[in-house]
Amino acid sequence: MNDKLITANNLVKSYQNNKKIKLEVLKSVSLEIIANKISVIIGASGAGKSTLLHLLAGLDRPDSGNVLYNELDIFNLSDDKLAHFRNKNVGLVFQFHHLLPEFTALENVAIPQMIEGKALSESSKKAKKLLESVGLTQRVEHKPAELSGGEQQRVAVARALANDPEVIFADEPTGNLDSANSDAIHNLIVELRDKFNKTFVIVTHNKGLVKLADKVFEMKDGSLIQS
Repeated sequence: MNDKLITANNLVKSYQNNKKIKLEVLKSVSLEIIANKISVIIGASGAGKSTLLHLLAGLDRPDSGNVLYNELDIFNLSDDKLAHFRNKNVGLVFQFHHLLPEFTALENVAIPQMIEGKALSESSKKAKKLLESVGLTQRVEHKPAELSGGEQQRVAVARALANDPEVIFADEPTGNLDSANSDAIHNLIVELRDKFNKTFVIVTHNKGLVKLADKVFEMKDGSLIQS
């Protein structure tokens, strides 16, 4: 099935630098994200990849243009409703795992569910299953400092799955890992796509991950040059 999950129309985003000069980072970018596929966004540093990812995920608002999830224009939502939409529908994985250091792996994965109003017992039960699904059965009670870099990123992936989101966005998810751990995360992403029918949108420089993608978008100077 080639079902469109996300449609971006004519996204424009600019920032002011410290000299008050306006820099246009995205120049009327339009694309479609297909459900249950791995889409990657590639391009040189400064091409606008992360800015595009942040807009697609609803982490930032564009100067103009819109992003539709099915038929819902997320930028018509208030900030509070957009935050709720993100927590329920979007999973996020970054280059640096951003785990809460004082909490165990289990607690880190349970917290997004509790924010959504689920009980601790229910959240913990699901967190344990998710950690098992990413190969961390023996590490659920470990805190981030007790985990390797690859294990920390696996916890971050499990956390991104916590509220059963429609789509998982990842910004250089293996950029901080060695080749063996990178390969393990890449294989995990493919497994999760197939096991949970998840949609992934990933910014990456990693050629191995590009090879696994169902769809590749290439950016240059704020525009899509290949899609």
